[in-house]
Amino acid sequence: MAFAFKTVATPVGLLKIVATDVALAAILWENDDPKRVRLAPLVEDIDHPVLLLVERQLGEYFAGTRKAFDLPLDFFGTAFQKRVWSELLNIPFGQTRSYSEIAHAIGKPRAFRAVGAANGKNPISVVAPCHRVIGKDGSLTGFAGGLAAKECLLGIEAG
Repeated sequence: MAFAFKTVATPVGLLKIVATDVALAAILWENDDPKRVRLAPLVEDIDHPVLLLVERQLGEYFAGTRKAFDLPLDFFGTAFQKRVWSELLNIPFGQTRSYSEIAHAIGKPRAFRAVGAANGKNPISVVAPCHRVIGKDGSLTGFAGGLAAKECLLGIEAG
């Protein structure tokens, strides 16, 4: 299966958006570790309808006019990872959750480290808001896009 991609400029740097024929499969960071999300082969398609929709909604989000995404998503990962990533979609705009709270929400209260690992492999950054997951003490913790990007995203959502 080939994936279509397009690169878009955003306030947090260049993002590579990746889609199947019908859904968003990934949003990758400019300096992303190529082993973090494996979706090869990628074929550039700047007119792909899903990618155009994603680009428009990301633009609205960064402009402060969109608080929720309405996109078809296709997560590629393990069953556990998909449970974690689905739970990320339940974190309201402008709010945060700890890894422990996510673990409790998916019925695995002792799996907070595994939740952290799954969060780090989230292929659909920004839309599946892994940036809203913080340390139990409220600190900003690891983020594939870097802590400055995480802080920027949380700042956009704080108004």
